[in-house]
Amino acid sequence: MWGKLSLDAVPYHEPIIMVTVACIIIGGAALVGALTYFRKWTWLWNEWFTSVDHKKIGVMYIIVAMVMLIRGFADAIMMRTQLALASAGEEGFLPPHHYDQIFTAHGVIMIFFMAMPFIIGLMNIVVPLQIGARDVAFPFLNSLSFWLFAVAVVLINISLGVGEFAQTGWLAYPPLSGKEFSPGVGVDYWIWSLQISGIGTLLTGVNFFVTILKMRAPGMSLMKMPVFTWTALCSNILIIVSFPILTATVAMLTLDRYLDFHFFTNELGGNQMMYVNLIWAWGHPEVYILILPCFGIYSEVVATFCRKQLFGYTSLVWATVAITVLSFIVWLHHFFTMGAGANVNAFFGIATMIISIPTGVKIFNWLFTMYQGRIQFSTPIMWTLGFLITFTVGGMTGVLLAVPGANYVLHNSLFLIAHFHNVIIGGVVFGCMAGFNYWFPKAFGFKLNEPLGKCAFWFWIIGFFVAFMPLYILGFMGMTRRLSQKINPEWHPMLMIAAFGAVLIAIGILFQVLQLVISIRDRNKNRDLTGDPWGGRTLEWATSSPPPFYNFAEVPAINGLDQFWVDKENGKAYKQPAKYSQIHMPKNTGIGLIVSVFALIMGFALVWDIWWLAAVGFVGAIVTYIKHTFNDDVDYYVPAEQVTEIENQHFEQLSKAGVKHVD
Repeated sequence: MWGKLSLDAVPYHEPIIMVTVACIIIGGAALVGALTYFRKWTWLWNEWFTSVDHKKIGVMYIIVAMVMLIRGFADAIMMRTQLALASAGEEGFLPPHHYDQIFTAHGVIMIFFMAMPFIIGLMNIVVPLQIGARDVAFPFLNSLSFWLFAVAVVLINISLGVGEFAQTGWLAYPPLSGKEFSPGVGVDYWIWSLQISGIGTLLTGVNFFVTILKMRAPGMSLMKMPVFTWTALCSNILIIVSFPILTATVAMLTLDRYLDFHFFTNELGGNQMMYVNLIWAWGHPEVYILILPCFGIYSEVVATFCRKQLFGYTSLVWATVAITVLSFIVWLHHFFTMGAGANVNAFFGIATMIISIPTGVKIFNWLFTMYQGRIQFSTPIMWTLGFLITFTVGGMTGVLLAVPGANYVLHNSLFLIAHFHNVIIGGVVFGCMAGFNYWFPKAFGFKLNEPLGKCAFWFWIIGFFVAFMPLYILGFMGMTRRLSQKINPEWHPMLMIAAFGAVLIAIGILFQVLQLVISIRDRNKNRDLTGDPWGGRTLEWATSSPPPFYNFAEVPAINGLDQFWVDKENGKAYKQPAKYSQIHMPKNTGIGLIVSVFALIMGFALVWDIWWLAAVGFVGAIVTYIKHTFNDDVDYYVPAEQVTEIENQHFEQLSKAGVKHVD
């Protein structure tokens, strides 16, 4: 009845796992108890769990992403500690099978369940505000997308205490991920967590693509859009084009494992290299799905804190479009060593070098914006300056790896690991932190603590260089990746330095948690009534902080680039209309959460071959969704009187805050 599931699936013999699971259970019970004691469940359900407000959905994405950052970083600390011990003549504390699960989970969590949701969360909060929209094009699908992602997070964390996770690396190459070499449930957890979250991500891509193209404020042509919106558009185009490749590839791997289809087994007509091509045809655009919105964040931050118009807006937009197109013709540089031939390797090596050109254009855009600017060294601009240095180093090592001859030497070494983390941490994670600090007052109405934010930045960037520069040296010394036992003692000093760097980053994360806690405690002192604490240039700062649930009482008309900044200079930005009309808004719904819970049940059941339960989950999800499509009561009208009352309060606050541009 319960398929392969039994009490033996719980790893009682693994003390590290059991202590971790016990801490999670105790922490979860304490949280549930607190919510029950303070009677917050009804509030959570009405205000958050069932919300279709893009701003609240964005906040929930970021909360889950930050939790998964801590989970993924805990894996990194364990790996660094194991490598330091194993190179000192000791066995370490992680057996090989456990270490392999940890480095696989680390990669999957950081890419799919930390970086992706953080970026999507920022897009949710900011993009509709920047284009003058009241919500995304499909609010219900936005809610469904989030909850599909959230239950995929739950599923991947269930693998910690029930069964195991994959031991294959984060992309699960066959034949290692096939039944013959991975007979357990680890790869199945990988498959279903990625499939469920991937469907949510694809829905998000479609949603934002339509939102940006069809819901812009009157007069906002494409070349008048803020740069962050441009990069979000290109990122979502990449999602729409590339994520079906991932879905199809993982589906074929699923058929190989469950029904012996032999797509990727080199038997009965299968071809393992087809998997590698398909997974990287998705995987390299995925890198740009993450980094392009961060480029937009840096553009907004640089223009705001240098008190200048962004240098070369048109060239920056076209560089973004060029990267979007070129990102689909560089995937093979991930497997130069696998026998494609000299001509193929040469083509993809040259293509990789070409794609570095528009990225370099962006670097010069930001540098020339800073040139002769009045730079205000706030936390967001510090993350941006850290990115410029770190990402440039990572970009140069990437160009080196684009040379097939050099790649043959360095491909499977720690040099590659250092390069990858150089661009992902220095580009994506630093971008997320810059955007988080920059738009936090927009989302919540008060600023984060600046001294603690700067402390977090310095520990992060120093810790990063201490942790990853030794890996470049170790790569040249011949250390390959995925080692965990009996490591060459000559590598011990560098591995100890790298482990110390991870500790510094951990202190940086601790400062970020402290920053958040203290800022919330002192929120009334730091509350900003103007809605524009940084002196922002784009349209999201034209409304109150936090914005009302309808964003804009009147959708603004746009006459040119940086229109809000121009209006501020001319005293028009905060002009109050004489009269307000009713507003059409979507209603909250819990259907997305219910559908996703059924998807979680289906995914868990498929992992353990509980076929009847899988059928219950599948049918439940489909029936619930179909029932929602027959529901006509999906929107409502906000009366003009309510809008007037909210807006009068906002303009009264502006007046008290001393804002002069009020009519």
